Amino acid sequence: MASDLFDLPFEEDDECRPSPVSSRESTAASQQPAVSSRQSGDGLDTADSRVPTDRAAADRQLLTDLPTADRRLPTDLPTTDRRLPTDRRVLTVTELTVRVRDLLESEFVEVWVEGELSNCHVWKTGHLYFTLKDAATQVRAVIFKSALRYLKFKPADGLSVVARGRVSVYEPKGEYQLICEHLEPQGLGALQLAFDQLKKRLQNEGLFDQARKRPLPSLPRKIGIVTSLEGAAIRDIIKVLGRRYANAHLVIRPARVQGEGAADEIARGLRAIGRVPRVDVVIVGRGGGSIEDLWAFNEEAVARAIAQSPVPVISAVGHETDVTIADFVADLRAPTPSAAAEIVVAAKDEFCGRIDRLHDRLGATARARVQGLSRRVHAIGARPAFAGFPGRVAMRGRHAADLTHTAARVMRAGLAARDRRLRQLQRQLGLFDVGRRLSDIRTRLVSVEGRLTSAATRRSHRADARLRNAARRLETLSPLAVLARGYAVCWTGDRARVVRDASEVRPGDSVQVRLAKGELDCEVLSTAGPTQRTQRTPRSGS
Repeated sequence: MASDLFDLPFEEDDECRPSPVSSRESTAASQQPAVSSRQSGDGLDTADSRVPTDRAAADRQLLTDLPTADRRLPTDLPTTDRRLPTDRRVLTVTELTVRVRDLLESEFVEVWVEGELSNCHVWKTGHLYFTLKDAATQVRAVIFKSALRYLKFKPADGLSVVARGRVSVYEPKGEYQLICEHLEPQGLGALQLAFDQLKKRLQNEGLFDQARKRPLPSLPRKIGIVTSLEGAAIRDIIKVLGRRYANAHLVIRPARVQGEGAADEIARGLRAIGRVPRVDVVIVGRGGGSIEDLWAFNEEAVARAIAQSPVPVISAVGHETDVTIADFVADLRAPTPSAAAEIVVAAKDEFCGRIDRLHDRLGATARARVQGLSRRVHAIGARPAFAGFPGRVAMRGRHAADLTHTAARVMRAGLAARDRRLRQLQRQLGLFDVGRRLSDIRTRLVSVEGRLTSAATRRSHRADARLRNAARRLETLSPLAVLARGYAVCWTGDRARVVRDASEVRPGDSVQVRLAKGELDCEVLSTAGPTQRTQRTPRSGS
């Protein structure tokens, strides 16, 4: 059977090492039976007679627990004649180690061991290797990555724990180890220890500082909620907000609030709510329950998601007596989900109350001002200088009424004249049929467009014909066309001029002849006039 143990260095504690005296005593005790057997030569019984009774009983018990095939003992011990017994069975180190391993694994399938952790070390494979010790002894142990991730606390040196696992042997070294499947703190629950460890670490990072707590908005436009849709918490929150803040805009992000993976869902929900535009505050929580039910809010992922939220977060987990890590990190803790909704609405109620108080103060101030001015007017009117003032005011009032009546009559007359002018213009416009005029103009445009297109086409055809005729004439007059009919152009050797007369060159001169395709470098052998032809002078040596 393959072993899952790994050979890693372990350090022994000084108090767990046996003293030199104990080692010498154990060595002497182990050597004593052999000496007795060599002296007596009478077999195993004589050797066992020198061993203390409790050790002999332990040896007999061990032999009894071995399988039947393994309980065979040598019938003869080494004697002075040094003859080897004929039925002695010799085991290799590997065979002995495998048999010891099988014996230990079959006997100690599941054991609970109490001790203190030391030399805790997480290897790069993710496995935790440590030493489990008490006052006198130590044993090496390992807990693999698959089991380590389910621990609620972080194992550390000096922590007293109770380990559950099985005993096996690391074959390359022949050392037995305890393969742990579960660890729990001794005297303190695993969840409570994990809670205290995380709380201390986050507090040292400053996540609980009051300086980083943000105030709640006075009038939240959008309220984010992260909780389960199946619990009573969401119903309580909606009920309170619907009763006291009917125009609230709720953004709900469903998430599991207990069980495996609930913490990751809550953290993802908080991050998703934070990305929603114009969300002013977030409520995260659930109803009451045991510490196991509320444990998702004690996870580090949820705490860091709350700390990284761009908007204030209200933690509403369980009842008033329930305290979680989320309560310490959040900007505000509410005893219950309903209380969280009340806190959000309280800011709005306080703001509205302040507006009402300011309205009342403004009304009282305005009334007092009007009353003071009214008393002042009455006091001024009672003075002698203002005697007959009401009559003068009444006269001015009647004059103002007459002016108002005259202005209204003039305005009505002007409006009536403008109304008559408007109706006259409407009748004239009715006689002028705009639709028919537009139709005639459209017909004319179509006709002109057709004529224009035809004229442009004819002009283009005539220009094309003139271009083709000019190209033909140009091609007829082109020197290249003359050359194509078999003629050639003769140049002097330096291409300075065209040779038009045979008298311009002498025999032996070089000339270049341009053909329709290519050129010829020629040498003049002889010349002749227009009416005579000289005989060709042969070349020397030809």
